[in-house]
Amino acid sequence: MLNWNDPTPTERPPSARMPNPAPRPASTAAVATPPPPEIAQGGATGLEQVALGAGRLRVEDKRMINCRSDLNQLIPFKYTWAWDKYLAACNNHWMPQEIDMSADVALWQRPDGLSDDERTIIKRGLGYFSTADSLVANNLVLAVYRHITNPECRQYLLRQAFEEALHTHAYQYVIQSLGLDEAEVFNMYREIPSVHRKAAFSLQFTEALADPNFRTGTEKTDRELLRNLIGFYVLTEGIFFYVGFVQILSFGRQNRMVGTAEQFQYILRDESMHLNFGIDVINQIRQENPQLWTDGLQAEVLEMIDQAVALEQAYAVDTMPRGVLGLNADMFGGFLRYIANRRCRQIGLNELYPGAVNPFPWMSEIIDLKKEKNFFETRVLEYQSGAALSW
Repeated sequence: MLNWNDPTPTERPPSARMPNPAPRPASTAAVATPPPPEIAQGGATGLEQVALGAGRLRVEDKRMINCRSDLNQLIPFKYTWAWDKYLAACNNHWMPQEIDMSADVALWQRPDGLSDDERTIIKRGLGYFSTADSLVANNLVLAVYRHITNPECRQYLLRQAFEEALHTHAYQYVIQSLGLDEAEVFNMYREIPSVHRKAAFSLQFTEALADPNFRTGTEKTDRELLRNLIGFYVLTEGIFFYVGFVQILSFGRQNRMVGTAEQFQYILRDESMHLNFGIDVINQIRQENPQLWTDGLQAEVLEMIDQAVALEQAYAVDTMPRGVLGLNADMFGGFLRYIANRRCRQIGLNELYPGAVNPFPWMSEIIDLKKEKNFFETRVLEYQSGAALSW
């Protein structure tokens, strides 16, 4: 996945500049002036003035952050894994309306169809996810995208942003199909403490990056970017989503709420790719900028992971204070520690919880299958692109 043997990028020679145009009459619009030097700090944006006669882009000119080469030139590829993920995501296209929700509606409307505890799980899950994917999309569009200076990675980020919007659409579709109180569900992150704490924890990792005055290009700001990428990819998408996924998919394993569970199965597939892409970006930045990965940052990341596990465990207790669906909150304690250990290994850290085991091996089966019939046996999973289910 990672090109560990790539040569160290070198500074590109200054591009040849276009000769000064002839002065325009005063009545016409003024010629745009180049942006001040501080705007370019941290790398190119893709909106720089085009220099006529500039040299052709070389693959060694490319870098994940602080690259000053032309970001409008997709090729030559340097990070082929990013382009491969973009293509895989396009092949995995789906739309919420393709999924039949009639069985879910009938079950939800039956007074004895679901217990109060089961209904709480459904509503809490929709309440958290409907807002969380919006937060992730805002972080991508308003913060992360402008600091990643590689066009093939930006291509995937654009696809991810669409998928986050699609997921929010899916939650809205489920909420509307079941006839839930939309204001109650969408406002849950401002009313339910366990949901609010997770959202607030995630938001801290986008505040600096979304500041229009924040720019990479110094060791301090580059480290801040790396820390915040870990916060959103490893913690939010890599830990905070997993209690909800297990809970909703457990309904599907019992052949109940099958439409909702199928929506979440598609979403889980997308989010698994988002997570893997983010980890590749994080590790590529670490490889190209080893001075950022200090002992202090590693200790801080381990503390962040521990805090995320505690918050997600509290969410599990809040959503299921009693055993339901063959699950209980204690089981999630072990599962979250197992997931956290995987995240630690993926970014080059020692396990935080040695010996933790996975109490839900069926989750790995769902994620790891390359081609399958939907486990609810409602229909074979087909996509508009004609591609098979691909992770």
